Amino acid sequence: MPIKDKRIEVRVTSAQRDLIERAAVLQGRTVSDFTADTLTERAEEVIRRDRELRVEDAALAAFTAALDAPAQDIDGLGDLFRRSSVFVD
Repeated sequence: MPIKDKRIEVRVTSAQRDLIERAAVLQGRTVSDFTADTLTERAEEVIRRDRELRVEDAALAAFTAALDAPAQDIDGLGDLFRRSSVFVD
């Protein structure tokens, strides 16, 4: 397990502190452990969402152009859709 050698101080209201303490107790954890894990999870979510939503203008334009382009025939695709499914109940 990594050594916890850094500290973050957060100012909160009494109501926020009470809520955080209650949640930590419900999970049988310390406030510090609960807070660190919760902040880490939220930070990972924010970073993941930022990565998913960011698209360069050129890439978005190319994607949009591909969506707007007329459909193309693909050899054998019609036959593939007419075949019986290999997934049978």
